[in-house]
Amino acid sequence: SQQGCDPFAQTQRSKLQHRRARINQQINKEMRMRAGAENLFRATSNHKVKETVALELSYVNSNLQLLKEELEELNSCMDVYQNESESISVPMIPLGLKETKELDLLLPLKDFISEHYGEEGTLFEKEIKEFMELRQAMRTPSRNEAGLELLMEYYNQLYFLDSRFFPPSKSLGVFFHWYDSLTGVPSHQRALAFEKGSVLFNIGALHTQIGARQDRATLPGLNQAIDAFQKAAGAFNYLKENFSNAPSLDMSAASLTMLVQLMLAQVQECVFEKVTLLRAQKDFLTWLQLAQEAARVEDAYSLVHQTMTQAHVKDYVPFSWTTMVQVKSEHFKALSHYFSATALCDCPAASDAELPEHEKAFIQFHVTMPEGPSLRVLLQDPEERRKLGKAHLKKAIMKHEEAMRIHGLCKILRKMDILQEVLSFAHKRSLSKYSEIDHEEDFFETGDAPDILPKTHQKPETKPPNFSQVKVTDLFHRLGPLSVFSAKNKWYPVRRVHLRRGENGFGFTLRGDSPVLIAGVIPGGCAAEAGLKEGDYIISVNGKDCKWSKHAEVVQLLKSTGEEGVEIGVITLQGSEGPRAAEKKAAAMSSGSGLLKSNKENSRKSLMNSKSASTLLIWNKKSKRSKNSTYSVPFTAVGDNEAMY
Repeated sequence: SQQGCDPFAQTQRSKLQHRRARINQQINKEMRMRAGAENLFRATSNHKVKETVALELSYVNSNLQLLKEELEELNSCMDVYQNESESISVPMIPLGLKETKELDLLLPLKDFISEHYGEEGTLFEKEIKEFMELRQAMRTPSRNEAGLELLMEYYNQLYFLDSRFFPPSKSLGVFFHWYDSLTGVPSHQRALAFEKGSVLFNIGALHTQIGARQDRATLPGLNQAIDAFQKAAGAFNYLKENFSNAPSLDMSAASLTMLVQLMLAQVQECVFEKVTLLRAQKDFLTWLQLAQEAARVEDAYSLVHQTMTQAHVKDYVPFSWTTMVQVKSEHFKALSHYFSATALCDCPAASDAELPEHEKAFIQFHVTMPEGPSLRVLLQDPEERRKLGKAHLKKAIMKHEEAMRIHGLCKILRKMDILQEVLSFAHKRSLSKYSEIDHEEDFFETGDAPDILPKTHQKPETKPPNFSQVKVTDLFHRLGPLSVFSAKNKWYPVRRVHLRRGENGFGFTLRGDSPVLIAGVIPGGCAAEAGLKEGDYIISVNGKDCKWSKHAEVVQLLKSTGEEGVEIGVITLQGSEGPRAAEKKAAAMSSGSGLLKSNKENSRKSLMNSKSASTLLIWNKKSKRSKNSTYSVPFTAVGDNEAMY
């Protein structure tokens, strides 16, 4: 069976998750105390009691505040998730996983199996325990492909759990408890959608941790980081589009929009690093490209900063994140001006042969054209180039200083040496470049350089989760084919019918398989007299379970009966009695009950693993459903194949 990481292996990261779990428990306790105190405050009219309770409430609230601050500091422990390589990479922001409480499904599922399916609940203990072990394992996934597969496997397994045990009208009475990833505030819901959504959130969060730990000084590391952050963005985006009304803030539309933007900005930063790595030979055009890539990163981060400072997100996002994003936005703006200056001052003036190409690149380089001489003069006159370069450097230095000022405001970031190092290195580099090109006899006032037009050669994309990459088998397969034996269908108790073969056989026609359907009953025949009805499903023959049996197997069992006859077990779906039974079944199957889009693959698989060799057509020509719809109905073809027995 699948296993999560050993949560007690004391790596830095698991220590972090432990502290997170402990804080979550304390927050939970304080929330319970607060709820109790609030109820008492509302209920009492005694002035003295009210005063005492008010004091208690303020105490609990300040405790909660402290716990949330401690959690915020944990959420900012970005360095624990970063890689261990020697080279300097700017830290990325990873997300901590949502914690959940243990869940005991043994009794609720056993009860449901005996009530709804009419089977002995205890016979399914092995399957229920296996499901619970899988849930336990996915609480501590390892930070690699195996961890992602574990979460995917559990997510896919929830589709089957939903179909088997969660009828549309009635709740299973089980609560799913999850903690908010950023604030640690607990939430619970009976809806399985909350469980699915939280697992999906953790798939995204795990991708962010995998992205943050890559060695971005190498090309493979950068490509893996880009892939991981794009997949994280895809998971959060999928969650936003397919789940609404989540009870916890981290899964609200506003937060998810912010997280998608943040991941895409981190992708954009990796793309910039990739260009830096690939363009070892730096010429004029390469420096321009780097400047535009840096401007594109700045653009992406200032967008994230806007999203983070909006009303519903502002008080919720860790201050260190908002600061980090603002620092990066200023830092990359500074870099775009520094690279512009380098292009102008370190590269030789354009020759006549290069001019057309350089001119073309430079025309689309600034947001507004720089003041002064024509492009041609500018590109070919070293003095003019130096003037504009100096203006760019002046702006770069201002922005470096701004980045360092903002960085200094956040005590958590001040502890991050790596970021400090990167900022001060870039600042010093710009200063030394400025003193290099600054002449004592410069009397001109250094102008204001226009900003650089953002441009990238690789646009970040959100990659939605590919659920079909992890194949799962329905743990509760033994309950029978999902097309019939699901939570949303109801059927009458099993009828055991004794049949003897008459002169004209048993007197019914059969169709389809898994389970085989009685398609017609001949009036006055043996089957009719025994009480079999059109639309009944055969689920056993002489005590042998036939729920999953193919058409030919059931026919074989019936044919091999002798004089003594045969005992058949049948069920009738409620609301499907009568001649249009199969058509109704077709309609019922075509309306997947509130399935998530992603599960089309699964539902198709579970319904289609019972195809019989002949073509699939719908019984009853009135049905207008197209042949290539998602749910093809597993009946064998009508007409020639329909056999009388």
